[in-house]
Amino acid sequence: MANKCIQGNESLAKKIKFRRNELHLTIEEVAIRAGVGSKTWSRYEAGGSIRLDKCKGICKALNWNKFPDDEASNNSKDSLKDLKKHDAWSKFLEINYGAKAAIAFAVGSDIISDQIEEDLQELSLRPKGTHIGELSMSWLKESLPEQFLTKYNYDFLYLLKCTLNKMRLRAKNGVSMVAHSVIEELLFYLCNEEAVVWFEMNESINESLGNEDFDIQNWIFELFDDVDILTNLYNNVYLDSEHSYHFSHWEDYQFYVDR
Repeated sequence: MANKCIQGNESLAKKIKFRRNELHLTIEEVAIRAGVGSKTWSRYEAGGSIRLDKCKGICKALNWNKFPDDEASNNSKDSLKDLKKHDAWSKFLEINYGAKAAIAFAVGSDIISDQIEEDLQELSLRPKGTHIGELSMSWLKESLPEQFLTKYNYDFLYLLKCTLNKMRLRAKNGVSMVAHSVIEELLFYLCNEEAVVWFEMNESINESLGNEDFDIQNWIFELFDDVDILTNLYNNVYLDSEHSYHFSHWEDYQFYVDR
């Protein structure tokens, strides 16, 4: 599914440029903060279109909670009918956890796929063994568990890409989306974190679906049946090599092996 865009306009371009100048940032500096190239940022200030998955970075760079005048929400043309045609739409998630869960994985996996590709491209230009902590800009560096930062090299990111592609194929085929490994749990978690921001920028979808009982932050823990990924990987605890959540075991098939 192609990435949706905010149609550029003179008013938004002026607000972006004004805010950058207000923060006393050069185009190069703000582009690094946003995770885009300088030429891409220059297009934003010239009234060019903006991909929705780049909105989070722009808001972060400019210290905005959301786009001015809710530009991202007003320009979203997504509908539930369109989203159900997504290549990573999961009937399993829709039936068992609701449409918002299926949307979260579909749009979140689009964004994470892009982030993986961007880091792979950068790593391919560096010496073998370079990890994402050595890159000037990496969204994944901010998202992946800190303990294993030096493990996140080209080979690992390629594994991450292939694993996510397999999960997206399972979604498309309507089969079970139960996570069997740490790397699958981790990808679900990363995708959902991006989806949280996407929903905030697409209020019309939220309103059209209703379902006030749905907890976008926590539904994946129902899927996992625990919060072990947070407890073990995002809680400032050191894991030794024997721990099931240690990097050396991320590929191991260890959860719900009978399913």
